[in-house]
Amino acid sequence: MAAANNNTADVGFEQQIWRAADILRGNMDAAEYKHVVLGLIFLKYISDKFEERYRELEADNDDVEDKDAYIEKNVFFVPPSARWNVISEAARKEEIGAVIDDAMRAIEKENKRLKDILPKNYARSELDKRRLGDVVDLFTNTKMKDHGANKDILGRAYEYCLSKFAEQEGKRAGEFYTPSCVVRTLVEVLKPFNGRVYDPCCGSGGMFVQSADFVTHHAGNINNLSVFGQDANPTTRKMALMNLAIRGIEANLGSYNADTFYNDMHPTLKADYILANPPFNLSDWNDGSLNDDPRWKYGLPPSGNANFAWLQHMIYHLAPNGKIGMVLANGSLSSQSGGEGEIRRKIVEDDLVEGIIAMPTQLFYTTQIPVSLWFINRDKTQKGQTLFIDARKMGDMINRRLREMRQDEIAKIAATFEAFDNGNLENVKGYCAVATTAEIAKQDYILTPGRYVGIEDQKDDGEPFEAKMTRLSGELSDMFKRSHDLEEEIRKRLGAIGYEI
Repeated sequence: MAAANNNTADVGFEQQIWRAADILRGNMDAAEYKHVVLGLIFLKYISDKFEERYRELEADNDDVEDKDAYIEKNVFFVPPSARWNVISEAARKEEIGAVIDDAMRAIEKENKRLKDILPKNYARSELDKRRLGDVVDLFTNTKMKDHGANKDILGRAYEYCLSKFAEQEGKRAGEFYTPSCVVRTLVEVLKPFNGRVYDPCCGSGGMFVQSADFVTHHAGNINNLSVFGQDANPTTRKMALMNLAIRGIEANLGSYNADTFYNDMHPTLKADYILANPPFNLSDWNDGSLNDDPRWKYGLPPSGNANFAWLQHMIYHLAPNGKIGMVLANGSLSSQSGGEGEIRRKIVEDDLVEGIIAMPTQLFYTTQIPVSLWFINRDKTQKGQTLFIDARKMGDMINRRLREMRQDEIAKIAATFEAFDNGNLENVKGYCAVATTAEIAKQDYILTPGRYVGIEDQKDDGEPFEAKMTRLSGELSDMFKRSHDLEEEIRKRLGAIGYEI
C-alpha cells in the first residue's frame, strides 16, 4: 500500500465504521445495507452535534429545548424521541427498527431541510434486528462529532464507506461515487473560491464536498459558494443531500430527482464553476425530442453516445467567466463518428478548451475505461493555446485492482496549470506541452495528450551503440537457442506418450 498522502485508502477511524457494515453483511447485499449504515452514521452524527450544543446551553442556564438556539449554530434540532440515548436503550429490543424509523421521521419534521431525505425502512422484516442492535451498540461507543484533530470525521467516514460500497457493488456504484483523487484533481486545478458551483449529475455530492474542503483549507468561507445540482437516481440524490447536510453545505438539488437532458432543474443557471463526472458513453439518451434543443450550439450529439451532450449542456450553463472541469472517456478526444469530430472542432475553434489531462488507468472501482479530464474556460488567460498533460504514469496501486493518485502528484498538475495560466510554463517531454489552435488543427482536432507531449527522453546509460547492439544480439541468440532446446524437449515428451508433432 502507498504511504499516507491523503489517500482515501489509508484511514483509521473510518475502518471502525466499516466494521458496522460488516456486521450487517451476512444477510443483506451491499446495495441494501449501504443505506442502513449511512443513515445510522448520519443519525449518530447529528445526535452528537446536538448533544454538544445541549451541554453548552445547559452550562449557560439557557433553554435547552429552544430550537432557534440550535439553528443559529447550524446544528440540527433533535427532538426528545429521536435522541441517541432513546435509540441506544432500545438496541437489544425487537422494536429497535421501529424506534429508528420514528426518530428519522421526528427529525425530518423538526428540520425542513431534511424533509423526505432520511431512510425510514429499519423496521422491515428482512433486516436482522439483532445485527442492527450490534451496529447501534458500536455507534454508541463512538464519538463521531470530533475524533482527534479531524472535525469532519463523519464526512470522511461517509466517503470512506461510499468508496468501499462502490468497490463491492461493482458497476452500479459508479453512478454515485467518483474516486476522491479524481475529484481533488478537478478542484485543485479549478480553484472554486466563490460563486455558483454546479454538477448536473451530482451522484453523492463528492464534487461539492471537495470544493467546500478546498475553500476551507485555503482559509476561505464556504458560504461564498452557492451549490446547484441534480441527479436522476432518487436514492443517490438523497445520499447527496445527507452528505452535504452533515458538512453544513446548503444545496439546491432541484425539488426531485430528474433526467438532466429531459428535465433540467436549473434552466436559467449560469454557473461560475461546473464540476462533473457524467456516465461514460451513455447511449439512447435522446429519443429525438431533444433534437432542436438550444443547448446543442456546436452540433447535435449522436443518440448512441451522450459525451458531447454532457459537455455542451455544461457549456450552455456557463457564466461569461465560467470554467468547467469534467471527466470524459478517452474516446471523446479522438472520435469522429456521429458528428463528434465536428462538434469537437467547433469547441476548439471557439477557444474554449483550456487543458486536457490523460489520467492513469485503474482509478475507478467500476470500469477499466481510460479517462481524461477536460478543462473548459470561457475567458482563457492564454488565448488560442491549450495545455496538454500526460499523467498516465502517476498514481500507486493500493490493491491488485485499484490505483490512487498521491496528493503531491495532484499538486504538481495544479502547479502546471498555474504556470501555463501565468505564461511561464516550459514544455516537458512526456509530461506537458502547450499547443496552439493551429497545431491542434494539424492534428485533425484530436486532443489526445500523447500527440502533443511526445515521449520523454531516455537517459543515456553510457554504453556505446555498437557495443550495446553486439551485447543485445548475443543475448537474443542465446534465447533463440534456448527456445529451440525447449521445443525439442517438448516434442520428445509428447512422443513418449504417443503424440507426434
